[in-house]
Amino acid sequence: MNWDLIGHAWAVDLLQEHIRRGQLRHAYLLTGPRGLGRRTLALAFAKAITCSQPPAPGEFCGSCRNCIHIGRMEHPDLAVIQAEQEGGVLKVENIRELQHSLALTPYEASHRIALLLRFHEANPSAQNALLKTLEEPAPQVVLILTADSVENLLPTIVSRCEVLRLRAVPVYDLEKALVERGKAAGEQARLFAHVASGRPGIAYTLSGNSDGLKLRNQRLEDIYRLLAASRTERFTYVDHLFKDRGKERETVRGILLTWLSYWRDVLLQSAEASAPLENLDWAERIRSTSEWVGLSRARQFVASIQRTQVCLDENVNARLALEVLMLDLPFQEVRS
Repeated sequence: MNWDLIGHAWAVDLLQEHIRRGQLRHAYLLTGPRGLGRRTLALAFAKAITCSQPPAPGEFCGSCRNCIHIGRMEHPDLAVIQAEQEGGVLKVENIRELQHSLALTPYEASHRIALLLRFHEANPSAQNALLKTLEEPAPQVVLILTADSVENLLPTIVSRCEVLRLRAVPVYDLEKALVERGKAAGEQARLFAHVASGRPGIAYTLSGNSDGLKLRNQRLEDIYRLLAASRTERFTYVDHLFKDRGKERETVRGILLTWLSYWRDVLLQSAEASAPLENLDWAERIRSTSEWVGLSRARQFVASIQRTQVCLDENVNARLALEVLMLDLPFQEVRS
């Protein structure tokens, strides 16, 4: 049984084996990009640990009280710790509150479980505070951390966890799963699987939210239009984005992710790579862009977008970071 997940069968097999043998680690770290299924896997693991009537060791029924409340993240023996909003900061106070709760014996389940989501957003003080819990784990406590990668975590945190590096689901497998689960059909399922780049969470979001697909198309239209725009027009575009006060950083993060998908496709096309395009419905424009940009400039601009993403993570002024990116954006001369 794959815990009803899309992909990650190897990870499920490993975690089930730990349960079957009674060899649970005190801490697990699930890494991979957003939308890959880190939280879904973590919750399924928590259900398998706490299920009161498992069909078999390492599985869960999904219908007992523990399974239902773990799935809702409302179980008294489950502590969910995360920054207040995505892209925010997890603070040391959150970890100290967690430590108090983990000192208690389980109320209903066999274990107390702490789910620390997006732990790459934890500041150094919070990470250092968690070390004591990792070094001196209480019995019947399992910590499950999720993060984009190990690079933004203290090496001492990583070394004390069982690390599972999740990988993207093959696009064909994701497309098939979307059809089988009634989320999309035909060309639409194929498009969602490619746009999601093998990340089930992203594909599910697209299938259930037409506005999300419209927003993605608008952002692709923007970057395509800006290629032939003057510097003044590009800066005006940035100025327009920052009229919605309070959401600038969140908005820019979303824009950069969409633009990066387009420019990675341009890079693949320029390199004549065999890897599938992410933006299938934009294949003609991607091909056109790759013809005049070329491999070197495509590679340079992909690196510029990635540098801008790092700047946002380091709390550099979002408007300034995007204006600098506009200076790096290749300029397409329109010939009459």
